[in-house]
Amino acid sequence: MEIGVPAASKKIVVTLQACELSSFHMNRQLLTSAAQLAASNRRQFLTSVGLGSLFFAVPGAFAEALIRTPAQTEGPFYPDHLPLDTDNDLLVINNNITPAVGEVTYVTGRILDAKGDPVRNALVEIWQCDNSGAYLHSKDTNHAKQDKNFQGFGRFITGTTGEYLFRTIKPVPYPGRTPHIHFKIKQAGKELLTTQCYIKGHPGNEKDGIWKGIKDEKQRNAVSIDFNPLKGAKAGELAAKFDVILGLTPAA
Repeated sequence: MEIGVPAASKKIVVTLQACELSSFHMNRQLLTSAAQLAASNRRQFLTSVGLGSLFFAVPGAFAEALIRTPAQTEGPFYPDHLPLDTDNDLLVINNNITPAVGEVTYVTGRILDAKGDPVRNALVEIWQCDNSGAYLHSKDTNHAKQDKNFQGFGRFITGTTGEYLFRTIKPVPYPGRTPHIHFKIKQAGKELLTTQCYIKGHPGNEKDGIWKGIKDEKQRNAVSIDFNPLKGAKAGELAAKFDVILGLTPAA
């Protein structure tokens, strides 16, 4: 299966053989290819890439072993005015050439239902503070320090395999909270889940009331994810994988 990536002068094609690669290696290979693109091409990659072969999933497999993703508070900083650009690349706004400040991170994962089946046509929204700890919200007390080049909010609609992809920054702490990224999952206009993901092993987690509020250790571990160096990356990019397991089976 071929995935086309527009480039400044030619189309770059990433070829993935779903039958030969495990889901992990397929994910890493695709992200590595993205990281190796020139900076001017990365945004086009994110907005145009077909992700049908990003994951090799067996519908319903091992559903009994799935850990349901716990619901978490939306918090006070869901954007009160959505940005003009709401795509899945939070590092560059529209056609600007200046990227946001922060550790570049590719966040991927799948949206699965309670049976372990991929959820198609789910709208995945994420939002987080910028590298200075400022949210895209008029009542954020850090608003004066806001990185005007950080989109702060992004959306992605899942395909048949339930996968999503965002390019953003590694989350940072702000007063009172450990680093985290907010997620909201919707389908057909209905909210299915609001949650957050965290940096696995971050010292701030044990002091964070919301993270500690997840009493089930397995659920707490499920929302605490690794942010690892992206293999082959030239500029220190990171990769993180966060699968969201819904506690219900949404309508198709």
